[in-house]
Amino acid sequence: MSILSFKELSLNDDSCPSPTQLQDSDTESEDLESDDNMKVNKEMSVAEVYMQACKLVGVVPVLYFIRNLSSPTMTLTHDGLGPLGCKALAIALVSDMHINTLELADNHIQAEGVKYLLELLRANFTIQHLNLSNNHLKSEGAEHVAKMLLDNISLKSIKLSGNGFTDDDAKYFADSLSANSRIKELDLSHNKFCGRGGEHLGQLLASNDGLEVLDLSWNHLRMKGAVAFSAGLKVNTVVKHLDLSWNGFGNEGALAMGEALKFNNSLVHLNLNNNCITNEGVSMLCRGLEYNETLRVLLLAYNSLTVEGALALVNMVKNTPKTALEEINICNVLVNENFVDLLEVTYLEHPGLDVQYGGVGGFIAKKPPKRVDPMKIIQDYLDSRKLRLWDFFRNIDKDGTMQVPVTDFRRAVQQSTIPLSGFQIEELIQRLDRDRTGIVDYRGLADTRKQMMRDHRRQLKKVESRQRKEKQKSDRILKTFQSAVEAVTPRSSIIISPGGAKEESSGLQPFSATPLSSWHHIAMSHSRYSVTNLSSERVHLPMLESASPYRATSSPAMRSYSQHNLLADSRHSASRKSVSSDPEVNHSELSPTANSLTRSRPALQPDINVCGSSINAVLHQLFNSCSQSQNHLS
Repeated sequence: MSILSFKELSLNDDSCPSPTQLQDSDTESEDLESDDNMKVNKEMSVAEVYMQACKLVGVVPVLYFIRNLSSPTMTLTHDGLGPLGCKALAIALVSDMHINTLELADNHIQAEGVKYLLELLRANFTIQHLNLSNNHLKSEGAEHVAKMLLDNISLKSIKLSGNGFTDDDAKYFADSLSANSRIKELDLSHNKFCGRGGEHLGQLLASNDGLEVLDLSWNHLRMKGAVAFSAGLKVNTVVKHLDLSWNGFGNEGALAMGEALKFNNSLVHLNLNNNCITNEGVSMLCRGLEYNETLRVLLLAYNSLTVEGALALVNMVKNTPKTALEEINICNVLVNENFVDLLEVTYLEHPGLDVQYGGVGGFIAKKPPKRVDPMKIIQDYLDSRKLRLWDFFRNIDKDGTMQVPVTDFRRAVQQSTIPLSGFQIEELIQRLDRDRTGIVDYRGLADTRKQMMRDHRRQLKKVESRQRKEKQKSDRILKTFQSAVEAVTPRSSIIISPGGAKEESSGLQPFSATPLSSWHHIAMSHSRYSVTNLSSERVHLPMLESASPYRATSSPAMRSYSQHNLLADSRHSASRKSVSSDPEVNHSELSPTANSLTRSRPALQPDINVCGSSINAVLHQLFNSCSQSQNHLS
């Protein structure tokens, strides 16, 4: 341990600070200490509020939340929070400005927990990414989530996978996202959307102009639902990444998707894995891909494809110079050498293309050669030489009874130039000698022409009937697709105001932020860092120095997201210059709890208190013009 000498401890006159300098230095040190304490208190206050909130609602605190308050991502998956645990969490996060990603998957928060998150997001504008997957939200939770999407202005992505949503619940998301263009990513996978759900989701695509990533995998979008959804995709101009895997689109959905891809110019990534699409469906899809110039990734793995479907895809790329496809995934398809050769040629024209297939070893399924009737062969042979049956068998049938022994008949056919094999000759003998008498009655050959014509007409009718049914089915799908497009196109240009729709009295009432703020205030009052309740009628959230208090709105219809009035700022510009330049104070001015500046779209109307005189002047001018026009008409 070093010992300081007296000289080292003594100070010279020049080095001694004056009393004024000492006072200034003390003030600066106190300011620095207060800033540090403010930061510590601010971080500690969220933890303290959370602990008190857990005591008030009667749940066990999650230590991971307390230990990771400084992290921008809060992952609380599989923690069994429940509705009350979610309430305590929401109370603590009212004034938090660090966390922008909140992971709450598999916590069984149910619809009641979504209520508290709805109130939280009305006060907290920092959270941008929210994961509510596998939380048993059901239909009631879907309605609350829709209200959340209408009110919140900070969320950019939300995950709602595996919550048991049905067809009717899809309408909530379609209505809310028609007025919300801030959501960029939406995950609705592992739910129960079917026919009507596809119609509502198609309407969502047609009316939304902000959604870029949509995951609808593991639903039940088949037939009518797939066609209606594809109709919405046709008029959509913003979606880039679309996951429709494990839906059972089928060839009908592939046909509608091909029609949509003819006009869609925004989709970049399309996942159609495991959708019961056959080679015929791939051909229909390729008809649309021939006109598409934006799609880069196409996933078609685990469908019922063979070499024919793989060849159709590569041929489409080869014959479409303007295609943007860079990746095709058919990893379960075994191809043949012809496919590999065609792919090598395609690579020369499209060097950026990557086709993933299962391997070489597949083959094109060839139908077995049709079994030709030997009686028809004999009849065709005689017709080509303009012979009659009796002319052919007259050497062995001296009496003209059209009955000859089997041995003579066999010898005569074998010695002739009729192209019949030994097996066909024996089959012919069995048909002409059914009773095994040893005598062949070749009169049955006389009826071959009539039977042949009847069979030919019957076969043609089958082919025509099959083709007609396929055409009718395709026309019906295209007609349904066009009807769906016409249904969603007029509404795509309508802008629905978040508060425009009047809520039914029987439905759930909107939840204001006041109850959650009250809980927050109660929890804060129990902690060391309490805030003062300035009014018994209005509850104020925690504020930092001169930040203006948060004012909760009463309902979504009356809610106004606007910037602070610029005229008001010009009047107080002189007073703002005198405000301290402390970074902590400046940060509080941009706090989401401050009402002076909200992070949203510009104001739709000026402040009436500031511009009251100008509004009165405009109203007076309008009144005079109306009076003059009335006098003129009279």
